[in-house]
Amino acid sequence: MTRELELGLDTFGDVTADASGTPLPAAQVLRNLVEQAVLADQVGVDFIGFGEHHRDDFAVSAPEVALAAVAGRTTRIHLGSAVTVLSSDDPVRVFQRFSTLDAVSGGRAEVILGRGSFTESFPLFGYALADYEELFEEKLNLFAAVREQHPVTWSGNTRAPLSEQSVYPPVEGGLLKTWVGVGGSPESVVRAARYGFSLMLAIIGGEPSRFAPYVDLYGRALDQFEIARQPVGVHSPGHVAATDEEAREQLWPHYSAQMNRIGRERGWSPMGRAHFEQEIAHGSLYVGSPETVAQKIAATVRILGVDRFDLKYGNGALGHSELMTSVELYGTQVIPRVRELLAD
Repeated sequence: MTRELELGLDTFGDVTADASGTPLPAAQVLRNLVEQAVLADQVGVDFIGFGEHHRDDFAVSAPEVALAAVAGRTTRIHLGSAVTVLSSDDPVRVFQRFSTLDAVSGGRAEVILGRGSFTESFPLFGYALADYEELFEEKLNLFAAVREQHPVTWSGNTRAPLSEQSVYPPVEGGLLKTWVGVGGSPESVVRAARYGFSLMLAIIGGEPSRFAPYVDLYGRALDQFEIARQPVGVHSPGHVAATDEEAREQLWPHYSAQMNRIGRERGWSPMGRAHFEQEIAHGSLYVGSPETVAQKIAATVRILGVDRFDLKYGNGALGHSELMTSVELYGTQVIPRVRELLAD
């Protein structure tokens, strides 16, 4: 690898439970989320990402606002979304919110743009699901134009046109660091390359090696478009505890409940314990002691040759104290061990 590996965390702000199993109010979940991000900064994590959702099992609907709260209490960690649902937002406002975050954080803002894996934002903001593809394509095109920080002239079908319009505030230190989140579509990989955006692969199941062709495709597409190499990252779920057994037992009831709840909405078969264990052993669940998780992350980085790995540390109603321990172990033990393994 020619770039230094970044090791980050991200979360959707899952609504967690108290010691009695009662779900916490969303407001408390958000306050806890800020504390988790502050701890991540203190223990050396490179990036923290908050995902945007508009449903009752996730507390974060406005990532930039929560990230601004984190910016005021941290000094070094980079701050971004995971993801921003660009299809149902306005590209100009997205840029303005993140350029503002970049200013108040001293140049630490990033944005990961995506179409979103849930659809609640479309009716909420008055968009038709039938326009799913066109919305993302047009809005990504406009965002790319705005990001260049020159007066923009643009027209399309999904938004009012712009004519020589400047967008404020500009980013102080150059271009806003921008990623496109991709779930496994070759077309999406090529699209990210066409705009020169970094590629974030959401690998939430199966062997990570399945995504090697996408990394290769992205590199070849950049070459075809005559664009310099851009970073590639991986986002995958996991949980760190003192031992392998403790990590599995802590995560299992919450992860399975979450997956089965979403599965009922989407027609998936119920998840059994055997599938959970299979994903830990051979798939894309990074669960266990710091050594176990570090070994697995290092293996994925070697296989895919990526520049960043983000562990999705929030999974279901797993409690705040367990999440804080996971964040601390990730920063103090997993990250140094991954770097040591890769140096060897």
